[in-house]
Amino acid sequence: MHSTARHGLKIVVIGGFGVGKTTLVRSVSEIRPLDTEATMTDVGAGVDDTSGVPGKSTTTVAFDFGRITLDDEHVLYLFGAPGQQRFWFLWDRLFAGALGAIVLVDQRRIADSWYAIDRLEHQRTPFVVACNDFGDSHDPQDVREALDLDPAVPLLMCDARSRDSSKQVLIALVEHLYSAVPQGETVS
Repeated sequence: MHSTARHGLKIVVIGGFGVGKTTLVRSVSEIRPLDTEATMTDVGAGVDDTSGVPGKSTTTVAFDFGRITLDDEHVLYLFGAPGQQRFWFLWDRLFAGALGAIVLVDQRRIADSWYAIDRLEHQRTPFVVACNDFGDSHDPQDVREALDLDPAVPLLMCDARSRDSSKQVLIALVEHLYSAVPQGETVS
């Protein structure tokens, strides 16, 4: 990191279990991301609903961390939250100091995103919603209605495996943050 970096900007990537949060952080981070991926074991059977994520063998148990240098003074820190309900207690801590969040959605399991959106609205954390491409695309308006999104909340389609696609989601979040700032104020 540049010695001139003065401003760390925090973004949280949140969503249901197995929606691609770790993948998104990995795809855009300029450093080898720190992750807390653990092998799923029989202990989690019956605790974590794996029916929507066949073949998933690892899971995030604390958070993922990545970094993007924006310029000589600004660095973006990405925190990927774990998706299972048993780890939701960590979410409010991860939101502390965050400028905004990305809610990553699997369109096959839209209901898994409701709690994330509820927590962000409760915390008054600005966010965008990104539908990760798992091959089952729905009309964006149908997704917006299913999630009962405020019309001001951006809804995007993305492929978390693609660096360019994930960058576009981050850009949309930054644009959303700046559009929400009253005239004459700045985001710090």
